[in-house]
Amino acid sequence: MASKRRRLSRSGEFDRVYRDGSSHATRYLVLYQFPRKDEEREEVRLGVSVNRKVGGAVERNKVKRTMREAFWSIADDLPPRHDFVIVARAEIKDLIEQKGMAGIAANLEEALAGGRST
Repeated sequence: MASKRRRLSRSGEFDRVYRDGSSHATRYLVLYQFPRKDEEREEVRLGVSVNRKVGGAVERNKVKRTMREAFWSIADDLPPRHDFVIVARAEIKDLIEQKGMAGIAANLEEALAGGRST
């Protein structure tokens, strides 16, 4: 069987990460992470949430694609068996316009560093 996409897709999966995981915020995003203890799959999974305050559907989808690409570019540094949810804040459009994917990746690394220090 082909491997499934490494995405969170059900609201229950998102709720579990929000409820039981830890969160770390930057000016542009909030990163939630939740370690999965009982699963045998080693993969990291990602969920992305972009509010309507960011813009219309086209703009939100562009932001989601950029966030996913930035996340997977730093995925080698992530712990296995974790679920992550990235919540975009309204100002993220400005960051993407100014610094592109590199700006998002830097913010993700900043949020991850906050998560490792606790």
